[in-house]
Amino acid sequence: MKILFLIASIILPIYSPILYVKAILGRKAKPHRTTRFVILTTTILTTASLFAQHDQVALWLSFISMLQAITIFSLSIKYGMGGWAKTDILCLILASVGIIMWRTTTNPVYGLYFGIVADIMGMIPTLIKTYRHPETEIWTFFAIDATAAVFNLFALSKWTIQSFSYPAYIWAINTLVALLALRANGHKEAV
Repeated sequence: MKILFLIASIILPIYSPILYVKAILGRKAKPHRTTRFVILTTTILTTASLFAQHDQVALWLSFISMLQAITIFSLSIKYGMGGWAKTDILCLILASVGIIMWRTTTNPVYGLYFGIVADIMGMIPTLIKTYRHPETEIWTFFAIDATAAVFNLFALSKWTIQSFSYPAYIWAINTLVALLALRANGHKEAV
């Protein structure tokens, strides 16, 4: 059964960016550039950290997240919003501190935690943007990724703080953005 959860946690995040890319190109979603840059950096960091820990489950979620990040960051350059507000710059600096902390440690577990902290800092501009302008996001993208994280948690065979930290964080942050985006009139869908 755990293998089915693992497969679902891999397939859903492959599907969700297809919806998001379609929404971006259709001008229904405007990803935040600062967030997308930080997510690109942190997913690379997190994937490397999980790989170094020989993680067999969360690594897949992280790897798929990294592929998502590459695609969405690339599109955010042309179709996104934000990037130079004071909050954006502060969050970028704080995320950079997390990334530097990861680079200065040889402990992959600390690298994972610093990656999560950096990712949280990078998500703040999107949380603010989605709170103020819920119409700039589609809730389905984030809900699918939150569901994938839950399946990833169900796939764990060994529950340690290191093994469930990343999927639990992915569930929490994506659920929060999905809920904020649901506030938009009409509940835009990318179909």
